[in-house]
Amino acid sequence: MQKTIGFIGCGNMAQAIMGSIIKSKIVPRENIIASAPTLSSRKSVEGKYNIITTEDNKEVASKSDYLILAVKPSIYHIVLEEIKDYIRESAIVISIGAGISSKFLKDNLNEDTKFIKAMPNTPAMVGEGMTALSPNERLNEGDLDEILEIFNSLGKTEIIDESLMDGFTGLCGSSPAYIFILIEAMADAGVLEGIPRSKAYTMSAQSFWGSAKIVLEPGVQPSQLKDNVCSPAGTTIEAVASLEESGFRTAIIDAIRVCADKSREMER
Repeated sequence: MQKTIGFIGCGNMAQAIMGSIIKSKIVPRENIIASAPTLSSRKSVEGKYNIITTEDNKEVASKSDYLILAVKPSIYHIVLEEIKDYIRESAIVISIGAGISSKFLKDNLNEDTKFIKAMPNTPAMVGEGMTALSPNERLNEGDLDEILEIFNSLGKTEIIDESLMDGFTGLCGSSPAYIFILIEAMADAGVLEGIPRSKAYTMSAQSFWGSAKIVLEPGVQPSQLKDNVCSPAGTTIEAVASLEESGFRTAIIDAIRVCADKSREMER
């Protein structure tokens, strides 16, 4: 891809995207430019990724074909007001801010500016993320193909309607936290059974990782996989019955639902 990719903001997610772009050789590192307000952040990113950095958001906007907004949602309106007249006519703005709606972007960008909403989750930092994309109507197929190339370098990507973004937040955006709790609880149980803590974390995390990989195989249903593991009158069905009695399934559904509801409340 012979394009320049710009970042306004150099936080953890921005750096995860930078690293994946460089590792996947989507563009040369000299075609990446990023801005950050502090010298320490810029020096850190320069040293880690060997890219161009600046404190000037307008410079990034004026040089970028793809402009990734990686700042806190609370200051989006300030940043967009600052840069909107410097964005190239052919450029595409990529918003990764939680709760930032297409209407907000339309209201705060110039009328002809193309944009897309993207929501990667934290496993993107290790190249195993799940990203949802919701493009606006002005993007063409070529634009979308290049954006998919960027975000597929972080893991897996799905294109969804914007109306599903809050559900995605509950299901994927916040779900790493649920999974970390599950892994920790499994490890606690292992420790209770006498397994050393470090080994228990490895065992529970690897069991989760391996199980997830099986589910991602084509044509595989989690319910069937669960049934395959549960022998009649065996240990696993006893554990599953205990989970059901404790309301495990309902607790997960409720957590995702309230997370999605909160996301709707926060939308700008």
